Amino acid sequence: MVREQWRAAVRWLGWEGAAVARTAGSAVRYSGPERDAMVQSLKAAGAAIAAWALTGWWLDAPLALMAPWTAILLVMGTVYRSVYSGAQQFVVIVVGTLWASAAMAVTDDSTLGAMVLTLPFMVLLGNYRRLGSQGIYGATTALFVITYGASTLADVGHRLLETLIGAVVGVAVNAFILPPVHLRSVRDNLHALARESGDLLTTVAQGLREEGGLAGAGGWHDRACRLGQTVQALADARQWRAESYRFNPGWRMRRRGLPPPPVRIDALWERVGAHLVALTRTLRNAAGEDAPLTAPSQAYLARWADVAESAGTVCGAEAELIEGAGTAQTLRDQRGAALETAWVAYEDLTRDLPQEEAAAIAVAGELIVETQQLLRELAAGIDSPPAA
Repeated sequence: MVREQWRAAVRWLGWEGAAVARTAGSAVRYSGPERDAMVQSLKAAGAAIAAWALTGWWLDAPLALMAPWTAILLVMGTVYRSVYSGAQQFVVIVVGTLWASAAMAVTDDSTLGAMVLTLPFMVLLGNYRRLGSQGIYGATTALFVITYGASTLADVGHRLLETLIGAVVGVAVNAFILPPVHLRSVRDNLHALARESGDLLTTVAQGLREEGGLAGAGGWHDRACRLGQTVQALADARQWRAESYRFNPGWRMRRRGLPPPPVRIDALWERVGAHLVALTRTLRNAAGEDAPLTAPSQAYLARWADVAESAGTVCGAEAELIEGAGTAQTLRDQRGAALETAWVAYEDLTRDLPQEEAAAIAVAGELIVETQQLLRELAAGIDSPPAA
């Protein structure tokens, strides 16, 4: 039992490491959301360092931690969010600082007494919906103030100044150093969704053709579930695009590029991802000696792999069309031919179903149902091509 747990932990670490490697590789090779995340992360780190240099080194502030802490939180996905959240955060931090300082003065610098007077109110205030995600920083600021243990007017003034400096540095770095303009984020996330779907289908097809191919089913299911993260990133990108031009001094310097595909395409690829999750879950539940379901024959899985491979080709061609790479007509022809091949292989698969053992019919039938729905979604994508 313990050995199985260790093996499961090792497999999970392997899948997680592979996912990290794919993300890092995408950040290096592609100009997309992974690279944007890397740039924003480096900007946040730089803003924190600059804020510390101003307050801790130049001003020799007594609680210089407040400045880099504030700065790093305000390097957000859009300049508008930085400004809006910065205003919210500054108000919350001012309230937390003043309340905690007053509590320290009333309790004669008693840490426990000040916490009793401060934290219940500040945590409740942090849940006020109009403060959004910034509300909790009032309580954490109060903890910093109480732990530091000084409540004079000079100390309070220093903390507010440090917070203001951090907010200004964070917003300034985000606005004037590679300001985020999400002109391509929608298209990039759609491209990633189609590309990752195609890669997953191709990987599954290759694995099923090998002896004991279901051994990798757990990893396939993990990859399919991760598509949900890209779907959420796509939804965020739609919102970020609408915010990108607000308060952003760099938007005029950015090329507009192609308009994003329509919103209905997002829902189509979200449904494709859901079918991939269902398919890989079925394969995972039929893998291994102690599997709860009985796997179809190796020959049947190999024939299903033909369908999956053709569907993966459709997704790959669609990804290139979304990206605008290659000759559009050539890609459309490739996509249509692959889908036709997938339907032919699917029809052959349905005719082979009665030949499977009774115990394996449940898995084989579920594969057929989900595959049919997957192919219909891909066909709908061809009827309404997303490439603008």
